[in-house]
Amino acid sequence: MNTAAQAETRFKRILFCTDFSTSADAVFDFAIDAAIRRPGSTLYVLHVVHEADAQFWKSYLQEVDDVEEQTRRAIDEKIHSSYVNRVPAGLDVQIEVRVGPDAAEILDFAREKAIDLILIGREGHGGVRKAFFGSVAEKVVRKADCAVLVVPFSYASRPV
Repeated sequence: MNTAAQAETRFKRILFCTDFSTSADAVFDFAIDAAIRRPGSTLYVLHVVHEADAQFWKSYLQEVDDVEEQTRRAIDEKIHSSYVNRVPAGLDVQIEVRVGPDAAEILDFAREKAIDLILIGREGHGGVRKAFFGSVAEKVVRKADCAVLVVPFSYASRPV
């Protein structure tokens, strides 16, 4: 076992981005690992509600009382059940939910919080949308002012 003092690290503010996909869920283990190896670090969990999706649901569900509040509660519950419950005691975790263009919101948040490392999955929600790496992750990699770790689902889901 290495008993040497842990070297100072520049990765003190770590951002995990989630779209609640299976790929993002698998990447969270990497985020936890990065944070616990850096005592005193903060792990930020960011979920961006895609602006077009938010506008669709707002207009479609105008007649539902408190739709925004209900949506926020559902997202908070999902974040807590999927991620916060897996965080070891003593690790500083901050949760943020934003509405807007996915990559732009991730990049804005990273700049605002002076993020040192972004962790993001390569394949997210698909359907008719382009693969996650083809859009959001690729834009984040190209424009981020910090280190970015892109974890492909095929790697993240391998047994340890």
